[in-house]
Amino acid sequence: MDGSVLAKAIPVGFAVAAYGVSYGVLAVAAGLSPLLATVSSLLVLAGGSQFAFVGVLAAGGTPLMGAASGLLLNLRFIAFGVAIARHLPAGSLARRALDSYYVVDEPVALALSGPDHDVVRRFRITGVTLVIAWVGATAIGAYGGALLGDPRTWGLDAAFPAGFLALLAPWLRRRSGQVAAAIGVLVAILLTPFAPPGVPVIAGGFGALVALRFTDTPASLPIAASSDDAGSQTSAYEHSPTRGGSS
Repeated sequence: MDGSVLAKAIPVGFAVAAYGVSYGVLAVAAGLSPLLATVSSLLVLAGGSQFAFVGVLAAGGTPLMGAASGLLLNLRFIAFGVAIARHLPAGSLARRALDSYYVVDEPVALALSGPDHDVVRRFRITGVTLVIAWVGATAIGAYGGALLGDPRTWGLDAAFPAGFLALLAPWLRRRSGQVAAAIGVLVAILLTPFAPPGVPVIAGGFGALVALRFTDTPASLPIAASSDDAGSQTSAYEHSPTRGGSS
């Protein structure tokens, strides 16, 4: 593996791991078994939607309601797929299926943050790092949650937003990043007064597609999703049984 790519992927992996521990603790507190919590991270691999799901369960909602909430948040991955697809080789069906599994926030963000000739390698290395960190940390939180207590005590709730801020800073030096951020913020602000919670941020992410007109490398596309995931995590904490919410 390329050392320079790993140097960028590993810190993101640590941030994701801290976030994964939080999810494992809250998922079990919301009623999932440790095994189901861990398997959900392997199969879903989408922190924002998983936190939304357990937040709905912890608030007394049904699994179907939680799944619907998670699916709504995952609509942003359509935009991610558009951003990364043109950089990926055709390959076999199995290879393309595996690449599609990695189409989430961090792999796409890091893949599109550098030269085009290294996009595939950055994407896949970060994807593997993310899977190991997210699933492993979920297991730690799910099976060891009783020992950890409230994840906020350890500051784990801040790891994911902090990691995305680190990814965001260099992108805002690009015209594409500035345009994407401006469009995303404008769309979100305009929709906030009357749209359901979560929809403005998702719509802002799709609005960033317009940035593709300003650059050959759509590097700024995934950024709008960071606040979406952070907001979902906050919602899960607000309704978690660990802080006295209904279950």
